[in-house]
Amino acid sequence: MPTLISRFTERVTFAVKRVADDWDEPAAPERGGGFTDAAMISLHCLRIYLNTTYRMTIDLLMEMPQICREIGLEPADLPDHSTLCLAFDRIEMEICRTLLAQSAQLHNTGSIGAIDATYFERSPASRSYCNKTKYDVQDLKATKLVDTETNVILDLHCTTTRDGSDADICKQLARKHAGELQALTADKGYDCTWLREYLREDIGVRPLIKHCINKPYDHAHNARIDDDLYHQRSMSESVFSAVKRSLGVALRARIWYREFRELALMCAVYNIKKAAEQEIPIPSGD
Repeated sequence: MPTLISRFTERVTFAVKRVADDWDEPAAPERGGGFTDAAMISLHCLRIYLNTTYRMTIDLLMEMPQICREIGLEPADLPDHSTLCLAFDRIEMEICRTLLAQSAQLHNTGSIGAIDATYFERSPASRSYCNKTKYDVQDLKATKLVDTETNVILDLHCTTTRDGSDADICKQLARKHAGELQALTADKGYDCTWLREYLREDIGVRPLIKHCINKPYDHAHNARIDDDLYHQRSMSESVFSAVKRSLGVALRARIWYREFRELALMCAVYNIKKAAEQEIPIPSGD
C-alpha cells in the first residue's frame, strides 16, 4: 500500500504537469546542464511538505529512491542544497498561483467561500542584514479564500505592508472566482457598503457579512443573514491553524517576493496533502 508521502508526491507531479512546460524533458542535468523547472517545483513542494531545510531535504530524499523516481530523478541526480535554494528564484509567483489553483481542483469544491486574514512570521535575521535590506516588517499578512465545504484554499493574497483595506483585497479575490462562488462569508472586518453592492450586483455573489452596529437598522440587516451559512466563515480560521500546525508558522525565505512564493506553495502543499490523506483519486484521462 502506498505511503502518505508517496501519495502526496504522486499528486504533486500530477499538478506540476499542468504548470511546468518542461515536464517531458529529462529532469536530471546532462553535461553540466540545469535541472528542469518541473523537477525543482516538485522538490520545493517536498521541502515544504517535510517542513525542513534545503540541506536536510536533499539528505532525506537521498534515502527515498522511490520518491525521487516519481519526479524523474535518481538519488544520485539530486541537486546540491545550494542549487535547490537558488532555483527558487526561477519559480515565478504566477506559477505558484497556478499550482495552487490546480491543487484546489483535486477536490470537489462547493459554492460558498470564506475569506479572512492572518499573519505569518518572517524568519529571524541578523541586525546587519536588517539594516542593509530595510527588513523592518516582522510579519507577512496573508488573506486566504477558502472553500467551506472542503476546507481547501482557493486563492491567496500576500503583503508586507499595511497599505490597502481588507475590502479591496476581498474584492480582488472574489472577482477572480466570481463564476465559482454563489456566496461569500467574512467577519465584520469586511463590513463595507460598497463591497456588498459590488459582490451582489456586479459579480452575482451573495455577501454574508455582518454589519457593525452603528444604527438601529443594522440589527435588522444582521437578522436577515442565515447564521448557519455565516458561521462557516470560521472554516478559514481552521485552515490557517492547520497550515501553521503542519507546515510551520514562520517563512524561511528572507526576501519579500520569495516569501510570497513560499506561502503560495505552502497553500498548494496543504491542498495536495489533504487530498493524499483523504486518498482522493487523481482525475482520470490525464
